[in-house]
This record gives sequence, C-alpha cells and structure tokens, in this order.
Amino acid sequence: MLRASRLIKFNWLRLLPLAILLIGATAFFYFHIDGYLNFQTLKIYHDFLLIWTAQHYLLSVITYIGIYIILTAIAVPGPVFMTLVGGFLFGLWPGVLYTDIGATLGATLIFLIAKTALHDFLSKKVDGNLQKIQFGFVKNAWSYLLFLRLVPLFPFGLVNIAPAFLGVSMSTFFFTTLLGILPGTIVYTWLGCGIGEIFAMGRTPDLSIIFYPNILYPILGLALLSLLPILYKWIKHH
Repeated sequence: MLRASRLIKFNWLRLLPLAILLIGATAFFYFHIDGYLNFQTLKIYHDFLLIWTAQHYLLSVITYIGIYIILTAIAVPGPVFMTLVGGFLFGLWPGVLYTDIGATLGATLIFLIAKTALHDFLSKKVDGNLQKIQFGFVKNAWSYLLFLRLVPLFPFGLVNIAPAFLGVSMSTFFFTTLLGILPGTIVYTWLGCGIGEIFAMGRTPDLSIIFYPNILYPILGLALLSLLPILYKWIKHH
C-alpha cells in the first residue's frame, strides 16, 4: 500500500511541470497577453524600451531571455515578434545571441518536460513499425533535427516535443536547436534592427521575409546539406 502511494506521488510530481506549462499557456490567452505582443504596442513604447535598455542593459538582457524562454516553453505565439524586438533593442549580433539562448533553453525545457512526464506512457503505445522509425530517427538524430530546425515550414513547438518521444538525447536536441535556428534568427533579428525606420515610414515589418527566394533558398540548401550523412549511409549500404 505504501509502495503504491509512493508511485502515485512520483507520477504526480513528474506531471507537475507539464501542468504548470499548461496553466501558463491558459493564462497567456485568458489575460490576452498576446494582445500586447504586436507592432502597435512596440510603436507606442519603442522610445521607452530603448531608454530603459540603455540604462539597465544587463537587466534588460536577462528579462528578454527569460520572456523568450517562457513563451517558447508554453508554445504560444510570440517568439518571432520577440526576435524582432531583440534586434530592435540590442542590435544584430547581440540580438541573435540572446534570442538563440532564450529559444534554445525554452525548447530544451519543454523537451525535457515532455520526455519526463509522458515518455513512459507513450512508449507503451509504440508498435513495431514505430519502433523502426524511432530507431532510424535516433541513429541519424543530428541530421534529422538540423533539417527540421533549418526548414521554416515545420512548427517550432512540434519539433520541440516530438523528439522527446523518439528517444533523442538532451545534448543532441540542445545543440541541433542552438545551431539549427540560427539562420532564421539572423533573418528576423536583422529585420528588427531596422524597425525604427520602418515605423517612421508608417509601415510594419514584413514577417514573410523568410520565404523570399533569396533568403529561403540558401536556408533550404543548408537543410539539404544536413541530410548528406544519411544519404551517404544509404548509398553505402545499397
């Protein structure tokens, strides 16, 4: 009886972080926080944000990274907008660095929570065919995850969670995320650097810029390069 009660308590503790994230996502929409993450709000407060960042630089960096971690972990809209803000407040390369840190830590957080809270339950549902897919994915995890990160067509939140159920290690997930999101981060941070001039012209930033051929094609080229090790192994065994 005592053993059973400990098991129940243990399972509840494992689910607690996931429950906290779900509560956070619910609160995000309930309090309409998404209504503040828009260009109109940034246009109104951009002078204040620039002055505050200049006066409290370290605190602003910590706050920015913290907000990015939370938004990424609870898988709500906002990270792309925050990336623009990072470029606006910190400039290109500092903005890229802070965004990459925040996004990677937030993604790793939800990855670990999913892996801890749900992996055992879902692994019991895995059949033989899925086990083969799981084995193939883990065997080439670096190439597959880099490809998924580089191609901007795959939902960021889904790519954060799915590898947790396929047996991917935390280190592989962390470093493929850190590297794989860099091209997209650079594009949006660069766009954010000119946001003041865009506002001055009475316009709003074009978030579809990443799909412009001169930007998308080089990123897709990098994504295809990430699959070369898998192609090499396939040719070698055939």
